[in-house]
Amino acid sequence: MDGRKEKLSDQTRCGFVALIGAPNAGKSTLLNAMVGAKVSIVTHKVQTTRALVRGIAIHGNSQIIFVDTPGIFSPKRRLDRAMVTTAWGGAKDADRVGVLIDAKKGLDDEALKMLESLAQVKRPVFLVLNKIDLVKRDQLLKLAEEANSRSAFERVFMISAETGDGVEDLKTWLAGEMPDGPWLYPEDQISDLPLRMLAAEVTREKLFLRLHEELPYSSTVETELWEVKPDGSARVEQTIYVERESQKKIVIGKGGQTIKAISTAARQEIAEIAEHPVHLFLFVKVRENWSDDPERYREMGLEFPK
Repeated sequence: MDGRKEKLSDQTRCGFVALIGAPNAGKSTLLNAMVGAKVSIVTHKVQTTRALVRGIAIHGNSQIIFVDTPGIFSPKRRLDRAMVTTAWGGAKDADRVGVLIDAKKGLDDEALKMLESLAQVKRPVFLVLNKIDLVKRDQLLKLAEEANSRSAFERVFMISAETGDGVEDLKTWLAGEMPDGPWLYPEDQISDLPLRMLAAEVTREKLFLRLHEELPYSSTVETELWEVKPDGSARVEQTIYVERESQKKIVIGKGGQTIKAISTAARQEIAEIAEHPVHLFLFVKVRENWSDDPERYREMGLEFPK
């Protein structure tokens, strides 16, 4: 059952579920699977979710607001510290906290550090072992037992966010755990990210996918203009900011081929989200040390670390 159907009664439930985990544990993929649409950036690169992305799912009379937090890891740079602080902050404010562990990786150093830090989260916590399609059952049971011995989880779920296996069971359980209360968002809304920000995230994803080796994390995308034309289409102008001239050349590519490919892929997806034709124009600018600028952090929904 889709869940986005007519409510069965007047008694509604609504609550927040934070998803935390090490980078690449599959939080964004799970969020998108729960919502039934793409609301969070998904790439094979780690640490691509920077701010708190909210995806909104409906199941029966329950509205579940998922918070996809940045991956929790050992921070080195200022941007890293801001992302980790944001992730733990999102967990502390939720009604339920889901801890995702990559079942294939098991309890590596990052996962163990995360489990140790769970004591600071004074919320009910459930465990999600993801990527079960890549692991044998006896290994899964052993992993669940070991994780349970290190932290008190109210429930354990074994899923594959990629294939959808076990996702519906998790969603059904969460729907029943949400507190009574009115829905906070309209029934047809799937995210609270403004369209301009969601569009910037789409382009940033295409940037990562295209340049996963050449381009470091020192890039960001901002939607500067969203102008709706009389024919219903939109002119969208975005700027890709990098920190060095050499990075700008990489993004543009030989004869402009790289940025053209990024623009084509991003435009198609932005048009699907916006539900009308989009004319996308991408510009690349060098902004040295943008990752030390408090204003950039505010735009990404992050608190600037001192």
